[in-house]
Amino acid sequence: MQPYIIDNSQDTSVEDFQVRDNLVRTLKNRFTTYGYKQIQTSTFESYDLYSSISGTVNKDEMIKVVDTSGKVMVLRPDVTIPISRMTALNKQSRSTNNTRVFYVMDVFRQAFEQEDQKEKTQAGIEYFGENTPQSNAEVLMLAIHTLKDLGFSNFKIEIGHAGLFKELVKQALIQPEELDVLLSLIQSKNTAEIEPFLKNLAIDTDLQEAIQAIPLMYGDPLNVIQQAKKIIRNEEMQAILQNLIDVYDVLKDFQAEDSVVFNLGLINNMNYYSGIIFQGFVDNIGKPILMGGRYDNLSDQYNEQIPAIGFAFEIELLLHALSQQGLAQRKQPSVDMVIYYELTRQKDALYAAYRLREAGYQIVTFPTSTIHPEDTRSLFTVRYEAKQQVVYQNQEVPFVDVEELIDLLQEERLLS
Repeated sequence: MQPYIIDNSQDTSVEDFQVRDNLVRTLKNRFTTYGYKQIQTSTFESYDLYSSISGTVNKDEMIKVVDTSGKVMVLRPDVTIPISRMTALNKQSRSTNNTRVFYVMDVFRQAFEQEDQKEKTQAGIEYFGENTPQSNAEVLMLAIHTLKDLGFSNFKIEIGHAGLFKELVKQALIQPEELDVLLSLIQSKNTAEIEPFLKNLAIDTDLQEAIQAIPLMYGDPLNVIQQAKKIIRNEEMQAILQNLIDVYDVLKDFQAEDSVVFNLGLINNMNYYSGIIFQGFVDNIGKPILMGGRYDNLSDQYNEQIPAIGFAFEIELLLHALSQQGLAQRKQPSVDMVIYYELTRQKDALYAAYRLREAGYQIVTFPTSTIHPEDTRSLFTVRYEAKQQVVYQNQEVPFVDVEELIDLLQEERLLS
């Protein structure tokens, strides 16, 4: 498997994995507080599950295998699609309204620009329920809340909407091959080439100016809203803009307005998303560390109507960001207590270790005559020798029995 390390130039280590494990635990804990339950999907999926759905995973990036029956399978290239399929199938037997699930799973792709990295871990959520400003804003708030949990102090969630640009394209009657070029220009904010490109198309001047304005609509939500009002051309576009305004109003009630900006040039995966789309950035990381959006039409592939919204973190990129900003704290005690003992006190020491482990503490034991690993850090050190004593906070304290040891551990946990 791909080693879970912060710096790809270094060998993986137990310590690196503990940092990753702590990160995943933080994500799972926060997802749970918003009512989400963890699920898992199969690592191997039918190729047909992905090949029939456009606007999602590039088919050339899928890692394909053939099973013993000759059926083409793929290593899971995406998480949202199988979860949507699972939810649609479950709807046939029970209601799926207000279904909240989260996952921590590997996805497998072979992109040309990242040939040596075919496996990535994603942690994300999917909310299946009514499309309302409140549900959209709560999902955005969960992303914001999680980034705060991880210790990031300077981050932004960029919010856009897939519908606004789609409506302009529909009015312009742009052909698919022309749309691909235009999407590329807008995503790169190449305003110098957008204008001459549009002038070569049979589009009226007002519509050209509206499309040209899209990549420039970035920044403070209130300012972007005022800019967007100038390009509204019909009731559908007005409803889309009102949806963004309503979501922003709910975010203000969450007191999260300082964490978001609007980016109406955020139009990636046009065929996948149907409403609000967003991505999260932290300082000094050029790629988004989370991406998400609303995809109300994906379940149509399974003959069901299930509105949905979700987002995912890329764990390896998140680890890199934590490390770069000094937030990946590694020098934590590896265990709660180390017990050293003379062989004549082995029975007492091992019984104490058993009782402490039963109480849920992490304990390691060593005979004093052996060589002990120097990196075994602990809150407490216990010695069963001529005297029995516990060392904590640079103090040597004698104790009578294991019950006193447990009391000391509990006291330290309460104070820390």
